[in-house]
Amino acid sequence: MNIRIACMTAALALAAPALTLSLSATAQEQTKTVGGAPMYPSKTIVENAVNSKDHTTLVAAVKAAGLVETLQGKGPFTVFAPTNAAFAKLPAGTVDTLLKPENKGQLTGVLTYHVVPGRMTAQDLAAKVKEGGGKATLKTVQGATLTVTPSGNTLVITDQKGGKSTVAIADVMQSNGVIHVVDTVLLPG
Repeated sequence: MNIRIACMTAALALAAPALTLSLSATAQEQTKTVGGAPMYPSKTIVENAVNSKDHTTLVAAVKAAGLVETLQGKGPFTVFAPTNAAFAKLPAGTVDTLLKPENKGQLTGVLTYHVVPGRMTAQDLAAKVKEGGGKATLKTVQGATLTVTPSGNTLVITDQKGGKSTVAIADVMQSNGVIHVVDTVLLPG
């Protein structure tokens, strides 16, 4: 009986480091901080965005447009995510108007204009810009295009109306895509 207990104790002692290693690897998942919250690559775009204090307006808009399920889906998606400050740059009353149920179609159009199919990191976008001789044109989920150009060490996204948005935080990896935090809301033509 003592031999049996000794064998079990030895087996547990050998298994304990393996358990510790696997837990440590999960606990040390590489994250970026956005809006005061860690963004976990193992979580979806929506699961991470709801924790960012800088994206409460975007999250409210995504909910109002009925896009939560889509952005929790498999993807992959590249999302240019405007901050609360970006929404505040819009003319007074614009956000409130867009959030009204009767404007759901217009809101959906604005939000899906910030989404490009596929996972495109900043490096991928820079490669497309280089291929394009200094600019890249991206087709959005909404159907219109965005133009990407370099500006120093960052990327600028230009909408169809000529509005420019700078990527403030690039490559926030998600389980179903990537987010690039932008400083201005992009508007389709």
